[in-house]
Amino acid sequence: MLRSMLEAFKNLFKPVRTIQYPAEDIVLPNGYRGLIEYGIDECIFCDKCEKVCPPGAILFYQHEGGEKEYRYNPWLCIYCGECVRACPKPEEALWQSETKQRSAVKEDGANEGWFVYEDACKKSRQRYVEAKKADKIQNKSEE
Repeated sequence: MLRSMLEAFKNLFKPVRTIQYPAEDIVLPNGYRGLIEYGIDECIFCDKCEKVCPPGAILFYQHEGGEKEYRYNPWLCIYCGECVRACPKPEEALWQSETKQRSAVKEDGANEGWFVYEDACKKSRQRYVEAKKADKIQNKSEE
């Protein structure tokens, strides 16, 4: 107890180490891993980023015509960078920007819409696979 009181007393005379945010801007350290940025023109839609994402913050929606739609949830992302490492075109199709992460302000229903979208993505892929199988069967029967 005496030891902790002595430590508390010493801390009274040490300089303050906190940042006076928002009056002072926060300086980001080298190697800062910020928000995930996506380049739709460079993406080859290999789905590697979706497969390696630990929390499942990246999803691809499969449209009927075969094209895919990229979707990213920054509130679910843990900014680990696995998606960028797995990307065959890093710095072109997928990269981590030095943009500051969004604040942890609670938004009503922020993830509820994401879970609905997650189910829609799974169902879209199932429909796409079933449609491909049906086309294959139809092509064989026509021959």
